[in-house]
Amino acid sequence: MNDAPSGQGVRAVAARALVPVLTGKGSLASLDDGAVPARDRAFLRALCYGVCRTLPRLEALAQELLRSPFKARDVDVQALLLLGIYQLLYLRVPPHAAVGETAGAARLFNKEWATRVLNGCLRRLQREADELQAKIDRDPSTVWLHPTWLLKTLRQAWPEDWQAIAEANNHPGPMTLRINRRLGSRDDYLMRLEAIGKSATRCEHAPNGITLAEPCDINELPGFAEGEASVQDEAAQLAAQLMAPALENRPDAKVLDACCAPGGKTAHLLESFDINLTALDNDAVRLARVNATLKRLDLKARLKHADASTLDWWDGAAFDAILLDAPCSGSGVIRRHPDIKRLRRPSDIRDLASLQGRMLDTLWQTLAPGGTLVYATCSVIPEENADAIDAFLARTDDAEATTPSEVSWGRAAGAGRQLLPITAGHDGFFYARLVKMT
Repeated sequence: MNDAPSGQGVRAVAARALVPVLTGKGSLASLDDGAVPARDRAFLRALCYGVCRTLPRLEALAQELLRSPFKARDVDVQALLLLGIYQLLYLRVPPHAAVGETAGAARLFNKEWATRVLNGCLRRLQREADELQAKIDRDPSTVWLHPTWLLKTLRQAWPEDWQAIAEANNHPGPMTLRINRRLGSRDDYLMRLEAIGKSATRCEHAPNGITLAEPCDINELPGFAEGEASVQDEAAQLAAQLMAPALENRPDAKVLDACCAPGGKTAHLLESFDINLTALDNDAVRLARVNATLKRLDLKARLKHADASTLDWWDGAAFDAILLDAPCSGSGVIRRHPDIKRLRRPSDIRDLASLQGRMLDTLWQTLAPGGTLVYATCSVIPEENADAIDAFLARTDDAEATTPSEVSWGRAAGAGRQLLPITAGHDGFFYARLVKMT
């Protein structure tokens, strides 16, 4: 494949990366942009993420264009067809390249026959685009680019907001930074960005947050390698704000960051407070990323590879505060992980809510009397959020909700607060703060 023409090669790599997503066996997290020349990496990511973002529409059009579906062994060819449709409808790729290079990429899979099929389908789309799109747009899932079950879930949960949520999900999220206040101020960093021609604005709710007008390579950011800034969405930065009452002016407070990977909130807590922190995660690969993040920022924590839904790892010493960033559907960060649209299933929500409940019950046992637990998800689905916390409070006599109501962000949701994704702003997140009564 390395000897193939660049246009065909990058499309073939994109198709291979999409196969696990289309078959439900993997995600874009494993996308290796090192498989293409540096000049093609941005295009590769645009192709893969764009196809996942618009997948319901692309698949509906593919069904109209094909006389019969591809065989299971030809999912790579199906991926090429979706890539071709995406280029013709959503990218400023010359049509001859979108058709010719995409169809030609099938030869790299040793499927010469597929070049004729792809050429025919894509040329038909060029001729009949308006008619075909009008036909498929009778289905709301193709209009809103979400699977039917997820649209229904959003409508039920947020009858006044579901369209805005879907719209935000369909646009890439902005690049937001967290400034390390131990090394400098937000205003100083804004001036440094301006000096190198990068426009940015202060986040509305996160006191150390900056949103860039345009995303950029992290190596272009002043002082990034030295730990002066990190990439973190504004909503994710609010966890430290909720933990503050339990940690300010309490040097060496014993803190647990459960489900800590990839380490953004871990680092933020250590930048903000002088604490003794244990970072726990059951994924060894992702835990290694936490370690790398802490090394870059010159921060220290005790890392433990363990499952937060059990107590096998606990030494019996109670924690003063716990951050439980619970595993969830990711429905609040679909714009950053658009493959969620394909990979999530309705049954996942029930299973995740059960896991979240077990983690709350288990970790509560490790919290000292008078201690604080902050529960967080990057979800907008109440079953994982307000419903989960309300159920926990109902079965836990010594738990009291202390989620602040006077904050400027989010809206009341049961005993917590819910942030919905905003197109040019923060991701969707839920937070609840609980105190263990003495």
